[in-house]
Amino acid sequence: MGIINFFVNLLKDPRTAIASWIAMGVAPTLGFIFLIVFVETGVVFFPFLPGDSLLFAAGFFAAPDAKTGVSALPLFALLPVVWCAPIIGDQCNYWIGHFFGRRIIESGKVKAMTPERIAKTEAMIDKWGPLAVFLGRFFPFIRTFMPFISGISGMRWSRFTPFSVLGGLCWSTLFTLLGYFFGGIPAVQKHFELVIIAILVLSLIPTIVGLLKAKFGKKAPATEA
Repeated sequence: MGIINFFVNLLKDPRTAIASWIAMGVAPTLGFIFLIVFVETGVVFFPFLPGDSLLFAAGFFAAPDAKTGVSALPLFALLPVVWCAPIIGDQCNYWIGHFFGRRIIESGKVKAMTPERIAKTEAMIDKWGPLAVFLGRFFPFIRTFMPFISGISGMRWSRFTPFSVLGGLCWSTLFTLLGYFFGGIPAVQKHFELVIIAILVLSLIPTIVGLLKAKFGKKAPATEA
């Protein structure tokens, strides 16, 4: 139950979760942030972890305090951590898919990996090629499945890796700096939980729209005259 409560609290309020980690020290906090981002990206069983909102909240704590000018997390230490976590995670997930992907899908143990989500990920790869690896980084669930499906599909590692690295760097930098520059705005601080929910909703919209299109957008077969 402890691990379940940990994930529930993290999903509900990543700012409070990070604040509790900071009480243990900067190094453990950076370790937890690395672990969460890595697991969301690198372990196909955990696509529900809040990567976007966690990075935003981490960026908020890296901003200097308005009164003291001191930050709870040093940005120069935070950025390398959030850069490395998705890059290493993608590599891990790619090779999991490459060696064990078919067996994992056939086992049905990854409930979040529905046929619709797999189809959407494969459609992105078919349409965009390795560029889909970069684009998929910005979509929850898809960013977890993209390296996994890339490994299954036989995409060469040499084609996958540059787009994976670029996507990981852009995504982690974007959300961390959004929190760094905008997290200290009084209106954002007052409604921080709503901001986190808004980030989650906005990041999920493309995935939801894609799933709805996959489910309801298929044209009915033409009937013969």
